[in-house]
Amino acid sequence: MDTIFIDEFRVDAWVGIYPRETALSQGILLNLEIGIPDAAAEKDDIHATVNYERVIARLRESLATRRFNLLEALAGFVASLILEEFPARRVRVSVTKPGIVREAKRVSVVIEREKPKNP
Repeated sequence: MDTIFIDEFRVDAWVGIYPRETALSQGILLNLEIGIPDAAAEKDDIHATVNYERVIARLRESLATRRFNLLEALAGFVASLILEEFPARRVRVSVTKPGIVREAKRVSVVIEREKPKNP
């Protein structure tokens, strides 16, 4: 399986449970690994793959209005959106909040999801 990587996609999102987190949207970083059909390399056709510009636009649009308490929920939403709306077979999502705690450079969550295999 081939993979598209989108690294350090910066986007504002509403995520957190503490008052300092819920008062304003926060800048987060998304790292995405999107498993795509092998046909994309064979056909050299944008319609045989995942259009990463459309993924970025769709995520930016969706994350501007949704609210999440946990990074895990935000990562799950991103994974579901990609698997449901694009011809992806699997996805690995890393969500990072840079500088959210003084003692750490960043806090991140990573999840992986796959489309169910057809019987």
